[in-house]
Amino acid sequence: MINKPAGLILLCVLLFHTYSFASDFSLGKLRKHGKDSLVVKKTINQDYKILAKRTRDRIKLDGIVDEKDWLRADSATNFYMVLPYDTSYSKAKSEIKMLYDEKAFYLALIFHDTLPGKRPVESLRRDFVFGNNDNFLLFIDPFNDQTTGYSFGVNAAGAIWDGTMSGGAPVNLIWDCKWDVKVKNYPDKWVAEMRIPFKSIRYKSGLDHWNIQFSRLDLKLNEKSAWAPVPRQFPTASLAYAGQLLWETPPPKSGLKLSLIPYVFGGISRNFENNEATKYKTNFGMDAKVGLSSSLNLDLTYNPDFSQAEVDDQVINLQRFELYFPEKRQFFLENSDLFANFGATAIRPFFSRRIGLDAPVDFGARLSGKIGQDWRIGMMDMQTGSEGDFLARNFFVATVQKKIFSRSNIAAILVSKEQLNAPSTWTGNQYNRVAGLEYNLASRDNFLNAKLFAQKSFTPKANSAEEYSEGLTAAYSRKSYLLELTQLYVGRDFNAETGYVPRTNFLRDDPKATFKFYPKKGAIENLGFFAEFDHYFLPSTMKLTDRDLGFDYFANFKNRIHLEFKTNLWFVYLQQKFDPTNKGVNYLQTSSSFNWMDVNFIFNSDNRKTLKYDLQTGYGGYFNAKRWYISGDFIYKFQPYGYISMIYSYNHLTLPQPWQNTGFWLVGPKLDVTFTNKLFFSTYVQYNNQSNNLNINARFQWRYLPVSDLFLVYTDNYFPDTRRVKNRALVLKMTYWFN
Repeated sequence: MINKPAGLILLCVLLFHTYSFASDFSLGKLRKHGKDSLVVKKTINQDYKILAKRTRDRIKLDGIVDEKDWLRADSATNFYMVLPYDTSYSKAKSEIKMLYDEKAFYLALIFHDTLPGKRPVESLRRDFVFGNNDNFLLFIDPFNDQTTGYSFGVNAAGAIWDGTMSGGAPVNLIWDCKWDVKVKNYPDKWVAEMRIPFKSIRYKSGLDHWNIQFSRLDLKLNEKSAWAPVPRQFPTASLAYAGQLLWETPPPKSGLKLSLIPYVFGGISRNFENNEATKYKTNFGMDAKVGLSSSLNLDLTYNPDFSQAEVDDQVINLQRFELYFPEKRQFFLENSDLFANFGATAIRPFFSRRIGLDAPVDFGARLSGKIGQDWRIGMMDMQTGSEGDFLARNFFVATVQKKIFSRSNIAAILVSKEQLNAPSTWTGNQYNRVAGLEYNLASRDNFLNAKLFAQKSFTPKANSAEEYSEGLTAAYSRKSYLLELTQLYVGRDFNAETGYVPRTNFLRDDPKATFKFYPKKGAIENLGFFAEFDHYFLPSTMKLTDRDLGFDYFANFKNRIHLEFKTNLWFVYLQQKFDPTNKGVNYLQTSSSFNWMDVNFIFNSDNRKTLKYDLQTGYGGYFNAKRWYISGDFIYKFQPYGYISMIYSYNHLTLPQPWQNTGFWLVGPKLDVTFTNKLFFSTYVQYNNQSNNLNINARFQWRYLPVSDLFLVYTDNYFPDTRRVKNRALVLKMTYWFN
């Protein structure tokens, strides 16, 4: 029954392959530098060039662009508007200058105001929310592959942003590195100077040009702009539309680089729920970064501790399947796309959060980066100790990626999990392995993006014929429409224990379409509608098990207000018993089926205001119940020193017997204070009556030196009805970066 979808997949891939080949063939020209011959691919915005000149004197980082070197530096001006329109130059005047020396490259940023008034910023916290701040972002592609790179940015108050780029645009902001910036504000403009050390990033030695893009968001004007023009359906981070940075001479070659990041830890904790005695703990550990070349890095860790990682946002879980929470631990993040992006959203063969959350990590190593111009490799080996019923385990993952044509690649992955020193009475799987292969297509203009993948798991006693998964995802994006298609298959016995695969034994077909219209006059920036036809089938019989027919209408206003109306028609055939309250008390029986409809309304206020609020509400069916819900958040900003926020969610289920009418509350007040761009304090309280828990997490961070921190973290968990303490912990941790 799945031969026809498989044939369609192969046909689509061949068409995509032909399109990509035709677009990219014979686009290179030979450019020589000294003894090196480098093939330079033509890019869409190749005519947008900025020359970085060598400095003659020292650049003082003070936010005052007055050195003689800045006067002779090349400039990038005449930015293009990206939003709300992409057909003219930006109204906001911007100027970027670049210089470099043997150790770092420098940027001078001059941003003139078009409208009077305070420049909107949210706080001084690192990795600020892009859409809530007047800001500048730099995107660099040091390998000229238009796929991977780095992003650095600053808001008008001096808060910094940094992250790694993958997939041609997405930025992972958990990654941090050493660099510096100084900002000065004037009545009619704001000015910044940035210094980014070459040793803080990976790049291809010998290249005398990189791809580069400059982006500015001016919230007062409600305008996003870019130096090299970008179609408005894409983020300014889209490396397909980057310009070119020309180096007067290539950046310095990199030898062996070593960074040591030791930590010391002290903590006190007590589990009141199990009536345990107070525990005192001291510990130490170390991370190390070894730059084997300017493009290949070895990360090592011994006895790592992740106590300072931000707490997860709780949710009301009314789903039948496991929820996804993103990775927030620094060690796993550089080049994380090599490991984490295989497969599709709910078919990931590797998910790093499976490592170290149920047992401590003893040590680990990760090798990742570029080999040559077209190859990327990744290899990770992690060893965990035993904890309770969990045995000591070894986790290993290896991946390789080969670039083809201008922006596409083929890739392979192998993931292995193995139990160590298992006793003879052990009844679990001694090992679990997954191998995968995929082809990622990205057209030169970024209009077409697609992926074809196949995976095979290996588990003792499993049915080998049912251990496969495969899929196709494709998206074609233009200014007025976005067409998407997802086709997935997961076999009954497909098992990725180190991955994220919340359900198996299905064939999924999910086409989507979004259409936008842009009125020339009036208060509306754009409006449109969205339609989705999502279906799940049993592969053996093609019996329909799930259906979601979604129809949305939305409008975005020039004052940054967003309105949306959503309607969904649902069908579910239960293959396993399910409690709609997720309390595990009473169950809907296997083989029962349900149809229902719901309507929803979404409102997002103008995020430039001091008080910002979002609202989502809806009413309709839910399996054998009626459901009404309201959720959203309120944020009050006292810029630039932080904000007070309140997330809220209430779900009311009207259920028949033996259930009772049930209401689920989630309330989460949060205080986030940024005294400076190096001193932070946050307190997050989350009350969730579905999980019968009240959590308090207070976190103090002092970044006393670049990427060197002192953390003080307090955590408390209560039974909300009686206020009886479940557990409590206080942790003091200090890290230092030796470079």
